[in-house]
Amino acid sequence: MESTQTHEPIVTLTDAAAAKVRSMMAKEGKEGHALRFGVVTGGCAGLSYEMKFQKAPYENDVLFMHNGVNIIVNQESVEFVKGVEIDYVDTLRESGFKYKNPQAKSSCGCGTSFS
Repeated sequence: MESTQTHEPIVTLTDAAAAKVRSMMAKEGKEGHALRFGVVTGGCAGLSYEMKFQKAPYENDVLFMHNGVNIIVNQESVEFVKGVEIDYVDTLRESGFKYKNPQAKSSCGCGTSFS
């Protein structure tokens, strides 16, 4: 399996998001895995963000590290997610990952779908 390694992060994780990802990896026994981040067709605005843990990149994936977390993005998603900041909030009103995408023309109310 060959992957493209880059030193320039395609997406960034805030300190809170990186801490939550590391915590979830430990809780699920996925230490040593990477966070796969990308887009899939669907959602109320056309495209949805997808995150999951993955042991190793596939061929042609882009692999990089940000804020202590290895992140994998597939080539098809790069143009849609370049510049995205992933944050994690945990308040009385809401809890979960939030995405700030400077390229999104519009997004849905739930914050996980965009076009």
